[in-house]
Amino acid sequence: MIFDLSKTNSLANVFIAELRDEQLQKDAMRFRRNMERIGEFFAYEISKTLEYTTTETQTPLGIAPTVKLTQQPVLATILRAGLPLHQGLLTVFDQAQCAFIAAYRTAHKSGRFDIKLEYTASPDLTDQVVIMADPMLATGASMVLCCKELLRKYKIKELHIVSVIASTEGVRHVRANLPKAKLWLGAIDEEMTSKAYIVPGLGDAGDLAYGLKI
Repeated sequence: MIFDLSKTNSLANVFIAELRDEQLQKDAMRFRRNMERIGEFFAYEISKTLEYTTTETQTPLGIAPTVKLTQQPVLATILRAGLPLHQGLLTVFDQAQCAFIAAYRTAHKSGRFDIKLEYTASPDLTDQVVIMADPMLATGASMVLCCKELLRKYKIKELHIVSVIASTEGVRHVRANLPKAKLWLGAIDEEMTSKAYIVPGLGDAGDLAYGLKI
């Protein structure tokens, strides 16, 4: 399943347009906040697919039939770029547990690069609904590696992947390697540079949110 937010006009698309705007990108706080807002939109959309239990709530004037989540999802993200998007998801799923994965690229002189996992910090994900967030889905290699590491350790009940901007190549790679995952995407761009930057994309989300890294 692929959910493409850009297929329906909404305020979420306005925030994505601001993320792409090279002038507005100079305001790091606004960039982070827009990432958070989009995370909130995705959380709302994902919440429609989750399981609920009917319950009753005591009001000052009586009892109202209501619902509650049968099971809270676990929110996972890839450091560091994924943190603002993760925070938006956490604002809505405010009782969720969280998992964090550190991954980085190692470049070769040929221009090729490998993805290395450094560490994971996670609760037990057995029989859990997991929502993995990373703002950019370029080649899809980082996302596949991180998700497969979690799937290797735990029998995950359901896997959702959230990205603000994806490339068509990245989507193909994820679908080929994680066929059961549900993809929630803000927009899908056709092109990618030789250095795996999405075009038109928005640039390096981690640098725009937190500053340049050495």
